Amino acid sequence: MDARLQAAFAAIVGAPHVLTDAADTSSYTRDWRRQYAAPALAVLRPDTTTEVAAVVALCAREGVAVVPQGGNTGLSGGSVPTGARREIVLSLGRLNRIREVDALNDTITAEAGCVLAQVQKAAEDAGRLFALSLAAEGSCQVGGNLSTNAGGVNVLRYGNAREQVLGLEVVLPDGRVWNGLRALRKDNTGYDLKQLFIGAEGTLGVITAAVLRLQPRPSATATAWVCVPAPAQAVELLAHVHRRCGERVSAFELLSRPCVDAVLRHSPGARDPLPGRGAWFVLVEMADVGTDAQLAELLQRELAEAFDDGIAVDAAIAKSGAERAAMWAIRETVPEAQFANVKHDVSVPVSRVPALIERAGAALAAAFPGAPVYAFGHIGDGNIHYNVGDEALIGRRDEVNRLVFGVVDALDGSISAEHGLGQLKRESVREHKAALELELMRALKSALDPRGLMNPGKVL
Repeated sequence: MDARLQAAFAAIVGAPHVLTDAADTSSYTRDWRRQYAAPALAVLRPDTTTEVAAVVALCAREGVAVVPQGGNTGLSGGSVPTGARREIVLSLGRLNRIREVDALNDTITAEAGCVLAQVQKAAEDAGRLFALSLAAEGSCQVGGNLSTNAGGVNVLRYGNAREQVLGLEVVLPDGRVWNGLRALRKDNTGYDLKQLFIGAEGTLGVITAAVLRLQPRPSATATAWVCVPAPAQAVELLAHVHRRCGERVSAFELLSRPCVDAVLRHSPGARDPLPGRGAWFVLVEMADVGTDAQLAELLQRELAEAFDDGIAVDAAIAKSGAERAAMWAIRETVPEAQFANVKHDVSVPVSRVPALIERAGAALAAAFPGAPVYAFGHIGDGNIHYNVGDEALIGRRDEVNRLVFGVVDALDGSISAEHGLGQLKRESVREHKAALELELMRALKSALDPRGLMNPGKVL
């Protein structure tokens, strides 16, 4: 980067926040999975929306591409440079203020660099719940969560990230700021512009703040680790507890035996809740008003009926917060316990999850005999993380993808449920999305970012 441009950036964000040395930028220019890495002219760390806007406007004038980055916890290479052109990384971690908590309106206004756990804590302090929850919540940031339309474990009850948003503040590709920070449940005055930027992975603009929806904070939780004969019975169990317990069911997670065993090997302190039992498990959690004991009694009663119906064979109900945390620790450790393999973040209608697992498993066993399959995830909303093989199979990713994505297509599913496209699935999506949909996406991109300076090489 020439001295003139560096000085111009420094004048906006301050010289200490213009990082150019490789030792300082490496953690920003390589993704969490270490699959993608490319140099950038600099990493810029603005402190305010005004500074973000000034940086983006300068980049627009200079023809420099902008790669917005939150906690860099993404799994599709969407928040790091591609190296194909002049790029800067725009790190939003210093935009980390909670601007307002309005408990009476059940909203919180947070800047994009707020860590998700920080927003959860601010909501808790106000006696409310911010429902978005995922394994990376201690390091991922709100801007990234919204830019990828993150899912997590509570989608079954509360919906994806986009369902948590009432308003946005966005810096557009030319540096102008759209102030859409409206805390309204009803605003029928035209196109819902905020939805353009949620899930767009920073390709249409930079989210700098959001008005987020809060929920009443439950006073009771009940959690159980349930052994089921197969995924088909897991789906039946979901229908059973949903029918009998309604919106109390907040999470319903599926884990295969290989996933549990991987965690037990990876984490010496982990303990199997049902030692030696079964090949498939469900982690079910309910939340409501009242007491933990009342809710646990309800869950135990419904599980007893499930045993009688043959859709569950054993269960361990958490008797304390520590036991609940230990169960969730197993689920949340699965991603890092089988880190190096061919990963899939796919979704199908809930009723077709068993067919996905069965058909993909048969196809993979025929093509790659002996390759382990780690199937786990949010069966309550049809999102299964279907990971295959070990590090040796990564070089044959395209072959594996063709088999898994073929099954997903046949079941009317999606090749990306919650991780986004980024660089990882940028090419694959062209084979699995209708031509008209891609045409409309390109039209939006061209209208808002005609020079292609926002997060180039991602999504499209």
